[in-house]
This record gives sequence, structure tokens and C-alpha cells, in this order.
Amino acid sequence: MERGKVKAFVSWSGGKDAALSYYRVMKNFHVTHLLNMVAEDGRISRSHGIRTDVLRLQGEAMSLPVVQVRSSWETYEAEFKKTLSGLKDRGVEVGIFGDIDLEEHREWVERVSRESGMEAVLPLWGEKKRENLIEELIEAGFEAVVVAVKKNMLGQEWLGRRIDPDFVRDISKIKGVDISGEGGEYHTFVVSGPIFKKRINILKSEKVSRGEHSFLDISECELQ
Repeated sequence: MERGKVKAFVSWSGGKDAALSYYRVMKNFHVTHLLNMVAEDGRISRSHGIRTDVLRLQGEAMSLPVVQVRSSWETYEAEFKKTLSGLKDRGVEVGIFGDIDLEEHREWVERVSRESGMEAVLPLWGEKKRENLIEELIEAGFEAVVVAVKKNMLGQEWLGRRIDPDFVRDISKIKGVDISGEGGEYHTFVVSGPIFKKRINILKSEKVSRGEHSFLDISECELQ
């Protein structure tokens, strides 16, 4: 353990906000685990629809274990709290979360963390200028691609797009869409950046439709 630093886990979706949150606090906390909630069958992540083996590859690229917990939406909170208690037993005291301004999310993560004997830290909270967050992400050297979109807001042509200045320019023109996707308009998958020791190359993917969302289903990738 890094001397003097409190142990922390990152609530990990695989996307840009979780990655930027980790980046912002890495000087202050010793991150020991990534926590990723997955569907009941264990195949894809609960929030972003990313294959669980692909998410584990991110952990490998960061030299961090990914704790993947199966749950339904009904059992989500109970399973989350049980996992936090297990991490607490390993000396982890803080949870890092990537929420920006959804008050109900903040209330939830603070409550479940507190009830599990942990403190919740939200490094991105309250950032009003969304452009600042994405500019920070790009300038820090992160590479991320869009892997999920809400069909009623964004078309499948957005899937696979890289988060870069052109992306910011184009998405800023769409009325009613949060530039950072805080309302769930889109989700991302980070392939490289300052928290990574290796880069992830996406080798095979296809665009698929599930319910109200379209996904970039990444089926094959490698570490470089």
C-alpha cells in the first residue's frame, strides 16, 4: 500500500466519468479495486451493457482486480452493500463515484456507503460546464469510444465514435442531449489513458439493439 494513503475502490462502469474520477483522486487515495455490477447471468454489465470479460481486461490494463457482482435491479442495493462490507473487511474505506449532478444518485451512493461503513467521494460532482469535463478527459490523454446510446436521443451512427473535439462539437448541436451523457443519453468505454499501463485495442465489434438502447457489442480485444 502507498504510504499514508487511504484505500479506496472505484465504482466502475468502464466509461469516461469513472475513469476521470479515478484520475482526479489518484494522488489522494490508494485505489485497490474496481467494483462492477453485472447482470444476473454474469455476461454483461448492469449499466452499460459491456461484456464482463472486456471489463476485466480494463482491470488487467490497470493492474487492478475487478470485483464483478451479479444482481437484478431488485437485488442491486443488497448485493452492492454486501460487496462493500466485504471490501471494508479488506481495509477499503472510501468509494469513488463518477456522478456529476443527479441528486438522487448522490443520495443513494452516500447512503449505501455510509450504511456499509464507508465514505463516498464524488470527484466530478457539481461541474456545471460539461465541456470542461470532456476537455479535461481529452487533455489528460484518455481515449474513449461510445458503446451505448438511447434510441430516442441518438442514432446508431454514434456508436464507436471517439470522444474528441469533433464529438464535442457535434453532440453540442443536438437539443436536449447532455454533452456528458449524464442523463444516460450515451455511455462510453475507455481504452487508454493515464490510469492505464497498457492500451486496449478493439478487434471485433457489432452494433446491436436491446430495448430502448443500441449498443456497440465489443466481442474481441487485446492489450498492447
